Amino acid sequence: MIMYFVKRFLFLFLHTLLQFLLLRCGTSLDTITVSQPVTDGRDVLVSDGKTFALGFFSPGKSTHRYVGIWYYSAPGQAKVWVANRDKPIINRSGVLSIDVHGNLVLSVKDQSQHIWSTDIVSKSKNNISFVAQLLDSGNLILTHDDERKMALWQSFDYPTDTALPNMKLGLDRRTGLNRVLTSWKSTDDPGTGNWSYKIDSNGSPQLFLYKGKVPWWRSGHWNGEGWSGIPTLHNNRLFNISFVNNENESTTIWRALYPTLLSTLVVNESGFVERSVYTKGSDSKWLKLGAAPFDKCDIYGKCGAFGKCNEIDSGFECSCLPGLQRNASDGCVRKRGAASICRSGEGFVKVPNVKVPDTSAARVKTGLSMEACKQLCLQNCSCTAYASVDAREESGGCMNWNGELIDTRVYVDGGQNLYVRVDAVELGLYHSRKPEAGFFASKKRLAIMVVAMLVTSFLIFVFVHLVIKRQRKRKGSANQPMLFNDASSIPFQDSQKHDERRGKPDLPFFELSTVVAATDNFSPANRLGQGGFGPVYKGQLTNGQEIAVKTLSKSSSQGTEEFKNEVMLIAKLQHRNLVRLFGCSIHKEERMLIYEYMPNKSLDFFIFDEIKRQLLDWRKRFEIIVGIARGVLYLHQDSRLKIIHRDLKASNVLLDAAMTPKISDFGLARMFGDDQIEANTNRPVGTYGYMSPEYAMEGLYSTKSDVFSFGVLALEIISGKRNNHFYVGSPCLNLIGHAWDLWKESKALDIVDSSLGDEASYPAYEVLRCIQIGLLCVQEQAADRPTMLEVVFMLGNEANVPSPKKPAFINRRIIDSGQDPSSSAGAPASLNDITISELEAR
Repeated sequence: MIMYFVKRFLFLFLHTLLQFLLLRCGTSLDTITVSQPVTDGRDVLVSDGKTFALGFFSPGKSTHRYVGIWYYSAPGQAKVWVANRDKPIINRSGVLSIDVHGNLVLSVKDQSQHIWSTDIVSKSKNNISFVAQLLDSGNLILTHDDERKMALWQSFDYPTDTALPNMKLGLDRRTGLNRVLTSWKSTDDPGTGNWSYKIDSNGSPQLFLYKGKVPWWRSGHWNGEGWSGIPTLHNNRLFNISFVNNENESTTIWRALYPTLLSTLVVNESGFVERSVYTKGSDSKWLKLGAAPFDKCDIYGKCGAFGKCNEIDSGFECSCLPGLQRNASDGCVRKRGAASICRSGEGFVKVPNVKVPDTSAARVKTGLSMEACKQLCLQNCSCTAYASVDAREESGGCMNWNGELIDTRVYVDGGQNLYVRVDAVELGLYHSRKPEAGFFASKKRLAIMVVAMLVTSFLIFVFVHLVIKRQRKRKGSANQPMLFNDASSIPFQDSQKHDERRGKPDLPFFELSTVVAATDNFSPANRLGQGGFGPVYKGQLTNGQEIAVKTLSKSSSQGTEEFKNEVMLIAKLQHRNLVRLFGCSIHKEERMLIYEYMPNKSLDFFIFDEIKRQLLDWRKRFEIIVGIARGVLYLHQDSRLKIIHRDLKASNVLLDAAMTPKISDFGLARMFGDDQIEANTNRPVGTYGYMSPEYAMEGLYSTKSDVFSFGVLALEIISGKRNNHFYVGSPCLNLIGHAWDLWKESKALDIVDSSLGDEASYPAYEVLRCIQIGLLCVQEQAADRPTMLEVVFMLGNEANVPSPKKPAFINRRIIDSGQDPSSSAGAPASLNDITISELEAR
């Protein structure tokens, strides 16, 4: 017995001595033991890889003390976990230790009462062997030395407001543990706030953001690739998000694809779920990648039962799903009553590109095809809609809803199909509107109808041809230049649906008398400016429509070919960031284009004017950059014709009343084949300062030529300076070189227009990203430049922007010490507005 106590004493002594030595040597700074607590004001745990730290802190302006975990290697971010969030310590006497039962406890010196505890029940009687360790994942685990790999307790199971990579959120069905994020009360108080973020495991599980107990936003169901209500996450290149739903758990987890990437997902006290990453470098900072709710349509149930929300430019609009209509209380009700959809010839109407209704009330059926799901829904009069579990309708599983459909929204890009139950009348109306609706019951009837249509079309063609021929003879229009195969004289007033005809080359023709009356005989008072063709005049038609008349002067270097090119190209284009062409007028040698009137003129009218550019804050400039990018993307990829603009510049970007950018002047544009990469011309045209090097020097143009011009334009919008501008104190003659030098010195924000104020007046991270994208677009080698699709993606996702290489046209100068660098004699003239008609290639 005596030997036993001697051995026990020696063991305890040696163990204590070893712990003390380890502490003094700094090799055990990531662990808490019985003999090695963490004391306020003295100790801080740091994980082995120096990624996370644990210690005592006071948030914001508060003097209360809390135990928390934070990123050690990324200062400036809030605490990612707090132990005693609702039980602060009022002084600096706190101690975090392991008690005699093996629990991790927070207490105050000289007081036996525990403020916070892990509250585990251990079967081990050797409390000395318990260790709490802070891992490089940010997880604080409590283990037993004998079973170090098994966590008896871990902080990842009890999150506060922040989720870290590799942390599970959701329900453990075996233990009943539900991992939920809950906001802080305020920046000064980490106590449990009013906002919570958790998985609802009912129906097809979803993530919900709650305000108190009221649903505020939902992620949509898991569609096999991601959360259906967050389409922007599907193409992200930073994280891998997964979801598990079985008899043991319903959890989601996200992992960073780059191990060194520091990131967080936070529910803040303002009611947003924000994802952030930390960028390392000379300008290290936390960047917000996105937040939810994103817009008004993201608010749960914004349009009520059976309504759908559609985001528009000015906000949002609510409408009813098919078969329903608004009632007096602004809700959606069946047009012909609920009885009309119960075994009365009803069917389903497809509603594409939507976030399907709240799936917590949906019934999920695995292993069913879409047709089987449809039939199952038809058998139940209470079934109001069905949809596939995955967006591509290939998984062999579906969901159906009984009763109300809540929180449906429409996406411009993304979402999936929802099949809504409608009565027989609505179904008939829907099929009559479908272009693919069939009216032919047999091949024989189809053949008869085709022959009849061909004969009818031929007779109509002959009749129209004779009428046009007679009109031309009557009006003596034989001298008019024939630009189109079937140009007809169609008065604007008789073409109420002129906008629907924009896909056809035979645009409405305006009588010269109509144009003369609209412009008050081309009065100098109505002159808006001078374009590449000639003067541009403002006008107003008799129906009140304001127009801009672009005339082709006889002295213009651009002639009939450019005029024909612009009319034929822009007539086939339809996009909110391209100018609308109403029609044209040809009378002898007079040629005119009639456009929609842009009250705010062109972009250069604002950004290069010392006074007017102050009207453009950063948000508006960013919207203009994004709008131009979307317009060019449409030309390159989404239009029926692949088009290279070749003269993209500030004066060719018009601004409407809402300052929405619209690309104009397609006289120099060229069409490409879908599989064509580049073309060559012995007549390079464009504008100095915006032309790419391969085009200006070799006559080679491609979509990357427009990308270069866009990059120059983006840098001009950010800086408020023309590309070919004299920069005092810089060896560069142009904006590209000046921006590149500042980028290499990590001073890129120095080019930002001074009218925007200091860095506190705009989101520096967003401006810096736009500068980086601009420099990527003006790289010397065309192959290095991104496509416009990649540009639009980078502008909208705030992440994963590569480093730019050397740009083109970095002109240098030698400043004579005897000359004032600010004098006008040393400043080269700005050539940004000079359009080149011919340029000899070298």
